[in-house]
Amino acid sequence: MKKENLKRLLHDFNVTIGLLTLTTGLTFILLLQVSNNPANAALFYILGIITIANCTNNYLSGIFASLCGVIALVCIFTYFSINYSMPNYPATFLCMIVLMVITGFASSHMKQQALILSAREKQLLEAEKEKLRANLLRAVSHDLRTPLTGILGASASLEENWENYQKDECLELIHNIHDDADWLLNMVENLLSVTQIQSKDSKLNMSPEILDEVVAEAVTRLKKRMPNVEIDVEVPVEIIMIPMDAMLIEQVLINLMENALTHSHGNRPIRLVAENQPDSIQIRVIDYGVGLQEEQLEHIFDGTYSETAHADVHKGMGIGLSLCHSIITAHHGTISARNHEEGAEFLFTLPKEGANE
Repeated sequence: MKKENLKRLLHDFNVTIGLLTLTTGLTFILLLQVSNNPANAALFYILGIITIANCTNNYLSGIFASLCGVIALVCIFTYFSINYSMPNYPATFLCMIVLMVITGFASSHMKQQALILSAREKQLLEAEKEKLRANLLRAVSHDLRTPLTGILGASASLEENWENYQKDECLELIHNIHDDADWLLNMVENLLSVTQIQSKDSKLNMSPEILDEVVAEAVTRLKKRMPNVEIDVEVPVEIIMIPMDAMLIEQVLINLMENALTHSHGNRPIRLVAENQPDSIQIRVIDYGVGLQEEQLEHIFDGTYSETAHADVHKGMGIGLSLCHSIITAHHGTISARNHEEGAEFLFTLPKEGANE
């Protein structure tokens, strides 16, 4: 720690001396070749002081640069024999000195405040990550319990009483085991994706992708797992290129559509609607069923929704929706959920190329 502080102080000292030397040299050139107006020299030093304050890490550099600038100005003016008896000159010179000192202090103060705000933002980000990890751990323990209990119960029943079961009953138990195991595999994949996105060294594999191809691939993958589902897809007729990690956005679409199909308990097909907006693309997954609990909407993406939601928690929404939120946030988009008159709706946006610049 001491070595780092010493290294930082040495860096600030070298930057301060270097920029003061450069400013003084430019001021000499200005006074010799262009004009000997003291106001121009003072402006040069003010610019140098602001630069020093922005390039260093403590108050002392800006204040030291201000004092050195004042001394340099006095020496320069004395060297060039400026007439100190000119009308209003003492007041003008005093104002320039005060302005330089205030500028140096204010610039250093602003730099320190910016550093403090940056550190607080990092702390808040780490706190959010820790909160997400804690919520995911709770969601994992909650969401794993029911399917694992079902798998253990069905397999134990088959192992102990297989001779007493009819063929259809055995097939039903096997189907239940397969269904639970398939969902557990999907949940583990989601959990691994969340962990990957939240890790410090992770980078998205971003590239321009054709929107309708990504949507079509997500629907195809979902129908391989759920062959009998009905999904009405509406996408713009024009070709839209969106920068994204295609595999992750497909995972978001699959999670949202699977949640709608599993939890809505509706008898109408779900809708997947993509709308072209000036700076982004908006995608909505709409179902026609029981809707979402209003009091839980603010917690629906933090991994805890299935802990207090309605009784259908066999395939809890916690981890899947946490993953969706993490992926869309990593893409600099937004995601939200709301109810409509006939069910629920999830919507997210992805910015177009250049929208965040």
